[in-house]
Amino acid sequence: MLTTGPWPDGLSYTKGPSIMTVPMDKLARVRFDDAIADPSPFRSWANMWKQQLLTQDGSATLICETLAQGPIQLDVLYQEKTTQVPASVRTHLTGQDFIERQVTISHAGQVMMDNLTYISLEQLDSDVRFHLEQGLYPIGYIFDVKLTRKRAVPCPDDVLERLFSRCGAPDPSAARTYVLEIENNSCMLITETYRAGMIHGLPVDL
Repeated sequence: MLTTGPWPDGLSYTKGPSIMTVPMDKLARVRFDDAIADPSPFRSWANMWKQQLLTQDGSATLICETLAQGPIQLDVLYQEKTTQVPASVRTHLTGQDFIERQVTISHAGQVMMDNLTYISLEQLDSDVRFHLEQGLYPIGYIFDVKLTRKRAVPCPDDVLERLFSRCGAPDPSAARTYVLEIENNSCMLITETYRAGMIHGLPVDL
């Protein structure tokens, strides 16, 4: 569970996650395509919205906050320092020491995203590395203060398998993977899975 501030110097953010209000075992996790029953006039619209989510180049956390129109809930399902990562991770990231971190973003009891991230600690400066190792702040907020670039890559099967083994409800068609680069160094491999909660607040009768 992550809460709003106080943020460290230089890492402040005004729209952090809220204190957890729904226990993790009570969250509703629904595959994106199962949000709208067939037949429905909104099916084609929902497919288009999913493609927008999968191809957008902005902050997925910010999209969640915008849809929720308020605080979101972020739960850390797993975070550990490790030297053992799926083989595909090493095709994108260098180094021997990593953080493996899986989180769930939700609002009003509905899961919006399940994300699995691998972070190469050797590619980070000491300040960012410290805060990531502590697991106190959302990754996206920390890197808002750094010059970053996202590079889309195919979703690795071994990463998807590990992500879904923890959270359930496998949905590869609603997942995307990208490498996050900081100052031309590839430091993170991030896989995001969009859930039915991403329909929240949109003009669709569920």
